[in-house]
Amino acid sequence: MGVEIIRRMAKHVAVLMGGWSAEREVSLRSGKACADALESKGYRITKIDVGRDIATVLQTLKPDVALNLLHGHPGEDGTLQGILEIVGVPYTHSGVLGSAMAMQKDLAKLVMRAAGIPVPGGKVVSRQAAAKSHVLERPYVLKPVNEGSSVGVFIVKEDHQYPPQELTRDDWEFGDVLLAEPFIAGKELTCAVMGNTALGVIEIVPTARFYDYEAKYAPGGSTHLLPAPIPPHVYEEVRRITLAAHRALGCRGVSRADFRWDDSKGIAGLACLEVNTQPGMTETSLVPELAAHAGMPFPDLVAWMVEDASLDR
Repeated sequence: MGVEIIRRMAKHVAVLMGGWSAEREVSLRSGKACADALESKGYRITKIDVGRDIATVLQTLKPDVALNLLHGHPGEDGTLQGILEIVGVPYTHSGVLGSAMAMQKDLAKLVMRAAGIPVPGGKVVSRQAAAKSHVLERPYVLKPVNEGSSVGVFIVKEDHQYPPQELTRDDWEFGDVLLAEPFIAGKELTCAVMGNTALGVIEIVPTARFYDYEAKYAPGGSTHLLPAPIPPHVYEEVRRITLAAHRALGCRGVSRADFRWDDSKGIAGLACLEVNTQPGMTETSLVPELAAHAGMPFPDLVAWMVEDASLDR
């Protein structure tokens, strides 16, 4: 134990957080929580609010490991991963290709479908077309093709005569390409992967209208049922699909897959919505809850992520 503590104290971890995406604030919260956890385990920590000079900062700092806790661009789309590869700093989570592929929802669906993973139908549409008329039969969902944490997502219900007019705003900041998918009634489920192991399954019951950004990160925004009260064969199928999606997209380290389950259709009602390669690590986040349920306290989870870091991911 003494040797292990000395080794950790010698390891210098750059905790990368903040950035300039729409998810900056939750990234800062993830960074603080993880930095505190690593300090409690004896690591040497430098917290970095990532700016566009991050390559220079890392080359000056020369950390042993980068704990990537950015959400959205540029930390989740392969950009930061490419910088870390170039400057030679081992890092956590998925690599360049896996991150870029999972972030681009339309391409990720093609890859997952080819791997036999059930995904929703739908199509890619322009923001202008989606604002002009209904692009699918109601109810349906509109989401940016490359954002996370449910930012910019709309559920268009049967009684919505017109499509979301928020899409026409001049200050719209989530891109001009959207993914339209049929709305799947039923339960919201999620499952995480650590390394080569799928963890448990949570059912998310939002107290808001749906599991949006506020429901994800505001205390009391949702109720998490763990283990999810679903039939055992469905529970195990969610775990199987989660690991299969993680592998199909070339993910590494920790990832989390989100599902809708139309329980009126049995196991055939499962649909994998997306894989998150940079899941939240705040006090209300799902991956720490799943790890704790598997017997791994939060500081041990964060230490595992650091020890799993590498290049060429």
